[in-house]
Amino acid sequence: MNNSLLIVILASAIFYGTPLLFAALGGVFTERSGVLNLGVEGMMLIGGVSGAWASQHIGGSAWFTVFASILVAMFAGGLTALLHAFLCVTLKANQTVAGLSITIFAGALGLSSYFANVWKVAAHPVTRPIRKLDVLGLADAPVVGPLLFNHTILTYVSWVLVAASSFYLFRTKTGLQLRAVGESPQTADAMGINVVKYRYFHTVLGGMLAGIGGAFYSLAIVSTWVDGLTKGAGWIAIALVIFGFWRPDLTLVGAYLFGALQSLGTTLKARSFHISGDLLDALPFIMTIVVLVLVSSRFAHKRLGAPAALGVPYEREER
Repeated sequence: MNNSLLIVILASAIFYGTPLLFAALGGVFTERSGVLNLGVEGMMLIGGVSGAWASQHIGGSAWFTVFASILVAMFAGGLTALLHAFLCVTLKANQTVAGLSITIFAGALGLSSYFANVWKVAAHPVTRPIRKLDVLGLADAPVVGPLLFNHTILTYVSWVLVAASSFYLFRTKTGLQLRAVGESPQTADAMGINVVKYRYFHTVLGGMLAGIGGAFYSLAIVSTWVDGLTKGAGWIAIALVIFGFWRPDLTLVGAYLFGALQSLGTTLKARSFHISGDLLDALPFIMTIVVLVLVSSRFAHKRLGAPAALGVPYEREER
C-alpha cells in the first residue's frame, strides 16, 4: 500500500516541499514588514553552499555536524538578507532592483559559485547528509507511516514553525505591530513602533529561513553541491508567498503542491511512465504562472491582498 503511486507522490510532496516552505515562510515575514524580497534564490544558494561546506569541514557526531551545518546556512542566508535590508531600508533603494541584484550577486553565476570553487565544495559529497527519521518505529505503518513518521528533522521543524508563525503573526502584540508596519508604516511610527528595526529584523529572519531551505537541497535532496543547485526554487517560494496570501498555513499547502510537481518527474520515471522530462521539469514554473494569474484577480486582492506598503520605502517625516 505504501508503494502506491498516490502515497509516493504525497510523501515526495512533503519532502520536496520542505525547502520551499522554509523559504516561503521567510518571504512571509519579510513582506509582512513591507519589504519586497526578490533575492530569495540568491539567499537559498548562499545557504546551500555554506551548509555543504560546513558539513564537509565540521567534525563531531552526525547530529552535531548536521545541526552546525544548518546554523552556518542560517547565518549565511541572514547575512545576505542583511545586505538586502541595508539597500532597501537604509539606502531606500528600489526594492525590486535590490532583490534582483541580490539574486544575481549571490546566485548560480555569482558568489555561491565562487565560494564553491574556492572552497572546492563540489569535489566531494557532504559527509553528514540529513537523513529521514523512523519516528516511533512507525515509518512502515500503512499510509500514515510515509506521510507522518518518515521525514527529516527539518520537515518536523517546519510544521512547528508554521504553527508558531501563525500564532506570532495573528495572536501576539509583536505580530500585530509587524502587520501594522507592513500596512501603514507612518501610522505605526506615530504609535511609537520602530519601523526600521522591524523591517531589518524580519528581513534578516527571512534570509535565515531561506538559508535553511537552500541547505536542505545540499544536505538532504542532493547531498552534494552543484552550481545553481536550487534550480529556481527561490522564485517558486516568492510565488508561494502570494499563493498563500501572506499566511503561513496557506503557504504550507502551496509548498506541498509545488513539492509534488517538482517530484513528479522522478516518481513517474521510476515507474516507467513515458512522459517528456522537459515538460515535467517545467510543470512547477507553469503552475507558478497560473497561480500568479489567479491570485492577481480583483476578488483575490479584495479578500486577502498584499500588505499595503509592500515595496514602498519608508520616509520618516520630520517632527
